[in-house]
Amino acid sequence: MYTREQIEQHIWDYIDGLSTPGEKQMVEKLLQSDQQWMSVYRELKGLNALIGETDLLEQPSLRFTKNVMEEVAKYSVAPATRTYINKKIIYGIAAFFIITIIGFLIYGISFINLAQTGSGTLPNLDISKYNVNWSKFLNAKVVNAFLLLDVVAGLMILDRYLRRKKDEQVQA
Repeated sequence: MYTREQIEQHIWDYIDGLSTPGEKQMVEKLLQSDQQWMSVYRELKGLNALIGETDLLEQPSLRFTKNVMEEVAKYSVAPATRTYINKKIIYGIAAFFIITIIGFLIYGISFINLAQTGSGTLPNLDISKYNVNWSKFLNAKVVNAFLLLDVVAGLMILDRYLRRKKDEQVQA
């Protein structure tokens, strides 16, 4: 036997015209012989007629679009990124790299012997007397990491410069 859901599904398909010819003949035969099928058919047929009579899709008002746009205009737009990024952090990172580069330059310049008098050649740089094993400190990984950080910082500064220039062109 069929459950109530199965009966309703078959009858809805029959009412909507979605059933195959075989299913259509089966439903018609059961409607004539079975009282339960006939009562469900009457219910669903009445419901289908009620749905057809009422206009379920209401037409929006003529000011619908304008009303929606007015509601949207009440909300504020999210602030631009530059308003909530702390500029002090960016300046601090840039200052760190600048100080690091200046420190390396001062450290390197301190090894130059300026007391030598020569025939117009560059001063002789002799760091062998200090017995510093530079391979411990300046291996390939450290140098690559330092260069990577410098390149990223440089790109950030370049990006900021280009954005500022673009904003000036848009405003003009």
